[in-house]
Amino acid sequence: MIIIKLGGSVISDKKTPYSFNKDIVKGIAKEIAGFYPEEGFILVHGGGSFGHPNAKEYRIREGLTKDVKRKRIGFSKTHQAMLKLNDLIINVFLEEGLPAYSVSSSSIFLIEKGDIVYGELEILRKLLEKDFIPILFGDTAIALDKGIDILSGDQIVSYLAKMLKSSKVIFLMDVDGIYNKNPKGEDAKLIEELSSEEIEHLLKSSESSGIDVTGGIGNKLREALKISSYSEVYFINGKVRGNLTKALKGEKVGTRIKA
Repeated sequence: MIIIKLGGSVISDKKTPYSFNKDIVKGIAKEIAGFYPEEGFILVHGGGSFGHPNAKEYRIREGLTKDVKRKRIGFSKTHQAMLKLNDLIINVFLEEGLPAYSVSSSSIFLIEKGDIVYGELEILRKLLEKDFIPILFGDTAIALDKGIDILSGDQIVSYLAKMLKSSKVIFLMDVDGIYNKNPKGEDAKLIEELSSEEIEHLLKSSESSGIDVTGGIGNKLREALKISSYSEVYFINGKVRGNLTKALKGEKVGTRIKA
């Protein structure tokens, strides 16, 4: 079974609220169709321009504090926005003849201190057994410590890879992989292969290494470090047609994380 993370910047334009890159998602579905049903898949997508605006406006990460009534409304609005994005993705896959099935992340996960502490995964196992393609998403979640919080798609991927023993995890991003510096700057070079030891070093000494591992990339590398002990991991550009096929075949593309 292979887990694919659809980055929010791949499936939407984060600068344009509620935008959806249908053609890119359709291309991804077509590439997956070339391997299904011989290979099983779980997809997890990010919030992109759907979830982030609401989560930020209502300060969901602060928990159920201060204006509690408003927070509850914002919690629900953020979840509903993610359901809309999930529905758009599901429908693209259905159009391509793939039996995608929506699984609401907030209905199966509990978190505490930002980490998943419980996941009800039997439904996912049964869906996979019956050759469905479950599609989950970064979502709001009930938090044992502060009432409510945000659960990222990257955390979901890491948890599922461990619990369901995936053979491969592929992160689709809007850049070609992990770079030695900001990929939008000059002289940035793609790192084609990283070991778990090298990731640990980067996370401990990002300034001296010259590699920016802050923000989203840092979070992805932290999760990749966890995953790499039991699954192959790729970071590739999901906007480039054919990249996903190469990663699924185990060919050279993007950045590969070695165990």
